[in-house]
Amino acid sequence: MKLTVTVLDTTGIQSYIFGSNRLRENIGASYLVGQVTDVWVRQILKQEFKITNPEASIETQDIELVYAGGGNTVLLFKSAEVAISFTQKLSLKVLKKTPGINLVVAHRHDFEWGQDHLYDTVQEMMKVDLDVKKRSRIPSSPLLGLGVTQDCNSTRLVAVDRSQNHCSPADYPVSREIVAKLEAVRPANTQLKQTLQLPDGWDIPLDFDDFGRSKDEMSYIAIVHIDGNSMGKRFQEFAKDKSDRDYIIAMRDLSRSVEQAGKAVLQQLTQELIANWDMLKDMLKDKLDLTTQKPPFRPLVYGGDDITFVCDGRLGLTLAVRALQLFETQPIADGKSLTACAGVCIVKAHYPFARAYELSEALCQSAKKIAKRERGGDERSEAVSAIDWHIAASGLLGDLAEIREWEYRSQDGQHLEMRPLLLHADRYDWQNWANFESVIKEFIKGDWKEKRNKVMALREVLRQGSAATKSFLTAYQLETLPIMPGSDRRLKSPLAEQGWLDGICGYFDAIEAMDFYIPLEVSQ
Repeated sequence: MKLTVTVLDTTGIQSYIFGSNRLRENIGASYLVGQVTDVWVRQILKQEFKITNPEASIETQDIELVYAGGGNTVLLFKSAEVAISFTQKLSLKVLKKTPGINLVVAHRHDFEWGQDHLYDTVQEMMKVDLDVKKRSRIPSSPLLGLGVTQDCNSTRLVAVDRSQNHCSPADYPVSREIVAKLEAVRPANTQLKQTLQLPDGWDIPLDFDDFGRSKDEMSYIAIVHIDGNSMGKRFQEFAKDKSDRDYIIAMRDLSRSVEQAGKAVLQQLTQELIANWDMLKDMLKDKLDLTTQKPPFRPLVYGGDDITFVCDGRLGLTLAVRALQLFETQPIADGKSLTACAGVCIVKAHYPFARAYELSEALCQSAKKIAKRERGGDERSEAVSAIDWHIAASGLLGDLAEIREWEYRSQDGQHLEMRPLLLHADRYDWQNWANFESVIKEFIKGDWKEKRNKVMALREVLRQGSAATKSFLTAYQLETLPIMPGSDRRLKSPLAEQGWLDGICGYFDAIEAMDFYIPLEVSQ
C-alpha cells in the first residue's frame, strides 16, 4: 500500500512567544503555537475529513495521525491529493487565526507501507526535507501601511484596534498578530488552570506586576527554561528497528508519557507553592496583592520535557531545582529516568523579556555541557540534571561567555562563579547544588546570619583572590568559611580556608544569590 507521509513544523516560535514585554501577549502566543500543530490538526481531520478517531489505523481509514509532540506533527494519507488538501486547509486557518506563525510542511509520496521504513523516512524528512524548506523559505514582508496609520506598540506593524477591546486592562494600539494573542488569553488561562488543577478560589497571574512589585522599589522576575537531556536521541532509540505499526505505537507511548511528566511536574510545583502560601505571604507581603490568591508563578510553555515559566525572582532557583528533582521521579515509557537541565535568568520586572529568555536558553545549554561531560572533558555514561543561572542587577551586555569573562573573574584571573552546578552531590565533582545550598543556608540561617556586613565585605574580598581571602579571615579572627558537606577533604581545608579550589571560588555565587533564594517546604 502506497501512502503519503506528511510532517508539520513551525518556525520563528521563540520570537513569536517571547518577543513582548507584556505577559498577556506571551500567554496568548504560547497557547496559539500549541493549537497549530495539535488541536487544529485534529479539528480539521474531524470537521473537514470526517475522521472521528485520528489515531485509528491507516488500514481502516484514509488518514492517520501518527503523533503530535515536541512541536512536530506526523500524518499518513492514502492519497497525495488529500494530503495537499489538508495542508491547504490548515495553512489557511493559520494565516487567518495566527498571523505571525510560519507553518512548514514536507511530503513524501509513494511511501510503501509495511516495509518497516517509516522510522527512517520520518527521520530523514525532519533532518533533510524540513531543513531545506526552512532555509529556502522566502520571508514575507508585511505591508506597513498606506497613508496615515498608527503603529502597534508591540510589533511595530499597522495597528488595527485598541488592546482594551480585547480583554486587556492597558490601552494601546495593536496589530492583527497582537489581537490574536490577546483573544487567546482567556482560553489559555482556562486550559492552564485545568492542567495545574488549581483549587477553587485560586487564580494565575496574567501580568508581570501580579508577581509582586512595590511603588518606587525594584522588583525582579525569574525566567526559567528547562529542557530534557538527549530527548531526540531517546525517541530515536525507542522507535528504532521496529515495524511501521510498532514504530507508531512506540512514538505515541513515549510522547504521551513525556507530556504527562511535564504536566505532573507543574501540578506538583503549584501544589507546593499553595502549601507554602502562608510563609510566602509573610516573606513577600510588601510585594504581593494579598486580596487575591495568585501564586507568583506562571508556566508559559509546558510541552512535555520543554518547560518555560516565570515567577518572582526570589523563587526562580528554588522552583527550578525542585522541577528538576520532580522530573527525575516521573515514569517514562522507555523505562529510563528523565533528567533535565535548567537555565534561570533573574532580571528586573520590565527588562526586555526576549533578551532575558534568550539568556535563560543559553544558561540551559551551559548546564547541558556539564550534564553530558565531566568537567575535565570526558563524556558521562549518562546525562545528569544540572542548573545554571544569572542574576542581572543592571542590564545584560554580550553573550553568556562575555558576561562571565567581564563580571566573574578575580583580579588574578580565577573564576568567581562555581556554576553550572550538578543537581546531585557527586564525590568527584564538588560543584553541585547540595554544596551550594549548604553555604547559602549557612550565610542566611547559620553562624553567619548575624554577620551580614562581613558577608558583604567578603564578596568584595573574593574578587581579589585567594590570598586576600585568607587575610580577610585572619583579620576578622575567623577560622574558616562555611564548610561544604562533601566527602572530599579539600572542601574542609583549602576551600574553606581560602575560598578557592582548583581556580574556582566556592562562595561568591552563594553571597550573590542570598537575596534571591526562598526555600520551600516540600512533601517527599
